[in-house]
Amino acid sequence: METTVLKELYTNYCGSEPEKIDELPSSGSNRRYFRITGDGGSIIGVLGNNLQENEAFLDFDRQFMEKALPVPEVLAVSPDHMAYLQVDLGDTLLFNAIEKGRLTHVFSPMEKQLLEQTMRRLPDFQFAASNDQFDFSKCFPAKEFDRRSIMWDLNYFKYCFLKATGLEFEENLLEDDFNRLADTLLKADCDTFMYRDFQSRNVMIHNGEPWFIDFQGGRKGPCQYDVASFLWQAKANFSSELRKELIDEYIRSARRYRDIDKAHFMDTLRQFVLFRTMQVLGAYGFRGYFEKKPHFMQSVPFAIANLRALLAEKPFYEYPYLQELLQRLVDLKQFTSDLEKRQLTVRVISFAYKKGIPYDPTGNGGGFVFDCRAVNNPGKYDRYKPFTGLDRQVIDFLEADGEVFDFLEHCYALVDAATRRYIDRGFTNLYVAFGCTGGQHRSVYCAQHMAEHLNKLFNVKVELIHREQDIEQLFPRR
Repeated sequence: METTVLKELYTNYCGSEPEKIDELPSSGSNRRYFRITGDGGSIIGVLGNNLQENEAFLDFDRQFMEKALPVPEVLAVSPDHMAYLQVDLGDTLLFNAIEKGRLTHVFSPMEKQLLEQTMRRLPDFQFAASNDQFDFSKCFPAKEFDRRSIMWDLNYFKYCFLKATGLEFEENLLEDDFNRLADTLLKADCDTFMYRDFQSRNVMIHNGEPWFIDFQGGRKGPCQYDVASFLWQAKANFSSELRKELIDEYIRSARRYRDIDKAHFMDTLRQFVLFRTMQVLGAYGFRGYFEKKPHFMQSVPFAIANLRALLAEKPFYEYPYLQELLQRLVDLKQFTSDLEKRQLTVRVISFAYKKGIPYDPTGNGGGFVFDCRAVNNPGKYDRYKPFTGLDRQVIDFLEADGEVFDFLEHCYALVDAATRRYIDRGFTNLYVAFGCTGGQHRSVYCAQHMAEHLNKLFNVKVELIHREQDIEQLFPRR
């Protein structure tokens, strides 16, 4: 029986046989984990299928324990090092502890605190290795971040993901840019411990504190790699603002060990975000396209969204062919159709109160309804009655005293803030309505200006409806 060795380890360590051995859900790893319970308490048993990987974990764990870092203590090891027991840290992964924030894009103070604690702790692991006393001899499959390991990951992306999408490309030109990227990455300081798979599923919350697990793939390498891995994890759903806050938290903590120039750090980090995103897509391609594991294919759109945002923020013109190819990749219909489903449409409506507030066909039942009736009304004067808020005569009247500008500025502030949050949270519909007495002058003017304002400021689809005038206008995404 597969668990016999774990039963023997538990019995020898605790002095009594286990009462129960339950296998725990697996993740991306081929290692198998078991919760073993009995008179000796609850202990985690691990069965590994790769000796060198097991020995890497055991050796790193010992070194981190000696430095009093929060890692699971190894209690017993089989003679062949293919099985071991470790302290049970419970069931709460950081990934699950921040689930509400990941799903809503709004992280609670408690979730932010856990993320900040994790980022503050990371340098303790990385810089624990930046001295001659740390032993990298057990690293597997590579002892350091070097050109060979970089090219392994880039080719992983090329063969396991890029080719699987069916996208045509010129391999020679791509290899040229891969080499340029490798040259850039190798300029980073590589004298720290690089966790390599540092993400929220490899951090456990135990007694309210982050504990670090699954570091067996670690090696000597640059600290930016782990920051990129954690903050751009595909399903993390961190906003750019939260990423900036957590990067600042990380830098403050890392400065306890050495001077860090933030501008240089950020420039280098950007390169590693690109590299790590491609590496992750390669892993998703292998696990999903080739091993047929649906969990990994479900993560692809999130990684593609990260890549799309990275390219939009600042293109990588230093790698011209790679930049062009990646842009074609994120524009593939199989990825843009998913993006389309999650993009925001703002519906802006003008209406007459005497005919009722417009119905929201999305069924969301939320949004804004602004009452324009406090603004000076041109409809009181016969000469304006033939016109609407789209006509120059009414526009000049409303703008003459500046009152409508003040009104709209307040409306803009509320709607802009909501639009940003809706985009961040992946919401698809926002409703904004302006009402006045007849739905002809003030509400039409305000709705028109709001639609044009949103179209200029945000890359969202804006549907403008002047209900009482039977006029519709579409402002497509830019």
